[in-house]
Amino acid sequence: MQKITPFLWFNDNAEEAVNFYMSVFKNSEIKAVARYGDKGPGPKGSVMTIEFELNGHPFIALNGGPMFKFTEAISFVVDCETQEEIDEKWDKLISGGGQPSMCGWLKDKYGLSWQIVPPILGQLLSKESKKSAKVMEAMLKMSKIDIATLKQAYEQA
Repeated sequence: MQKITPFLWFNDNAEEAVNFYMSVFKNSEIKAVARYGDKGPGPKGSVMTIEFELNGHPFIALNGGPMFKFTEAISFVVDCETQEEIDEKWDKLISGGGQPSMCGWLKDKYGLSWQIVPPILGQLLSKESKKSAKVMEAMLKMSKIDIATLKQAYEQA
């Protein structure tokens, strides 16, 4: 059983964000919803927290107000085996106002940072060599990761 659960603080759109994330990741579901009561601080009956799973991993989202924002200092890494999976996850997470960054990173429309990467990237970079240096050079030019370009850089080094 997992003993650490990511807890995501939203202003007032946790339910919308959870539904968005559930549309991106298979095997996802809402487990429980707690609502604010008479004592607030949110409006009575509005969502306070949502316990949910993305691809079987537990999360909790809170409508906590505008005091805190997400930063790139925390991100979620999504391992994608194929280019098609990278393209699908990237396109869905960037939709509706997300922002691409570098080296497989993006920020979704809620400000949460994601790394959409293939496991082969770590393998190609794992040994200090001319080949891994070429892979790094190729990756630093990318926004969304392109597996074929990484493999080509490795092979041509």
